[in-house]
Amino acid sequence: MVYDEKCLKCEIVCLQDYSEDTTQGDRIQLIINSSKVSYFTLAAYFDTSTLKYFCFTVVLSLYLLILCANVLLIVVICVNRSLHEPMYMFLCSLFVNELYGSTGLFPFLLLQILSDVHTVSAPLCFLQIFCVFSYVCVEFCILAVMSYDRYLAICCPLQYHTRMTPATVVLLIALSWLYSFLTILTLILLIAPLELCGNVINKVYCLNYSIVKLACSETTANNIYGLFITALTVFVPVILILCSYMRILKVCFSGSKQTRQKAVSTCTPHLSSLLNFSFGVCFEVIQSRFSLSSMHSMVHIVLSLYFLTCQPLFNPVLYGLNIKACKHVFCIKGFTGYR
Repeated sequence: MVYDEKCLKCEIVCLQDYSEDTTQGDRIQLIINSSKVSYFTLAAYFDTSTLKYFCFTVVLSLYLLILCANVLLIVVICVNRSLHEPMYMFLCSLFVNELYGSTGLFPFLLLQILSDVHTVSAPLCFLQIFCVFSYVCVEFCILAVMSYDRYLAICCPLQYHTRMTPATVVLLIALSWLYSFLTILTLILLIAPLELCGNVINKVYCLNYSIVKLACSETTANNIYGLFITALTVFVPVILILCSYMRILKVCFSGSKQTRQKAVSTCTPHLSSLLNFSFGVCFEVIQSRFSLSSMHSMVHIVLSLYFLTCQPLFNPVLYGLNIKACKHVFCIKGFTGYR
């Protein structure tokens, strides 16, 4: 690799943040080797010694529980024709996404727990970033689509069947997944060419911004795009969901007491899922962007894994416990959308 003098001086300045004690010659060598990073070291893992197999068993049990819960509900929805309605189709897509997101983390986590050397190859790291981030995108998109579905069913019951047709349901689900995949693929294409001056990630799994912080090349485009998709993926859907529920509550509280109670019981699982997931994602965004050194490392790990471990189990339990009741929610007068 050839560097001209001007470029070399620029790179040397960038490297000062990585090691103040490094000599100029070592820095030049680091620049030359920067494009040769083939693996990353995950520094957030610590020695669990005799607790290694206990931790492995706990994580494996959680993963198997997530798989069983989500697969069970997917099968129930698919084989029961009475559940072939828009609301349950969206729920089915949500459960598929829980399987997708948890599979992007748990097998990797299990291998790292048993391993004495916590490293991951660069291609596998980028693949995990793609899986985790696209999982987040799909989750928010499906939750936003579900809020729109309930808005139509409650606020526009007479127009529900003409607007929420089977073709529309398929299109909304397909667009949610396609948009998420393309958005995160662009993110990966932006970080993959970066020249890195280090390979240590202070996480238990691969994260986009952790790699961007290792770069000794220009990262303005990465930072801008990262903030852009964060706003587009998190804040825009949340705002749309809140607006939908404001309209729903306005209609519900103008009706009878029974109508209000049934509407609230229908909306509560969705809002609970949204708040739970938003909390986990927002903490991860804050933690990755700002230094929270005063917080204990174990708390860091638990909270950074929260949205990837809790949500895949929270959703099937939350909706599974209410799935029979949900079939009758919109059978009351005025809620003709789900009859």
